[in-house]
Amino acid sequence: MEKDQINPDFKVLIIGGSAGSLNALMQILPQLPVIKTLAVVIVLHRKSTDDQTLEELIKLKVRSNVKPVEDKVPLLPGFIYIAPSNYHLLFEKNNVLSLDTSEKVNYSRPSIDVSFESAAEVYKGKLAGILLSGSNADGTAGLKAIKNEGGTIIVQDPNSAEMPFMPNHAIQNTTPDYVLNIQEILQYILSIDK
Repeated sequence: MEKDQINPDFKVLIIGGSAGSLNALMQILPQLPVIKTLAVVIVLHRKSTDDQTLEELIKLKVRSNVKPVEDKVPLLPGFIYIAPSNYHLLFEKNNVLSLDTSEKVNYSRPSIDVSFESAAEVYKGKLAGILLSGSNADGTAGLKAIKNEGGTIIVQDPNSAEMPFMPNHAIQNTTPDYVLNIQEILQYILSIDK
């Protein structure tokens, strides 16, 4: 990964995952310093409950502030946002997040595709998207949208994924800028938060 290929103007880093992705995140997030220059948005497949365990777990493990996501919450650099259970997470042009209860996509709400596509439409080349471990095809269409809008797409190396189906599907159906293992994903995030 060449330093001069890293876009210094990223505003948003969006990370999507399903089965096995929480373990990957727990290897990455605790090693990050306080993120200053961009907003980090995490979209994981979750059970449809009001359980806040995921948010509480991530809050305990990270140095950056974890901001609860409610409808119309502002998206600010320096914060980590986690898509809530049972809502699609959408991005609006005025740096605001909104929540949507339309039908599930790829059996999921939140859907990675829905959030990735929405973020791509708003942030274009100032967006980086990372797809982690998972066992269905969610995320591939969203990565295509990010790439088509000039953003950067990263896929977890399937050999480092607990559930390689999701990253394999993305690699076979998109052209990732990077295919990285967990340690390399960490280094990539460190390189864009300058």
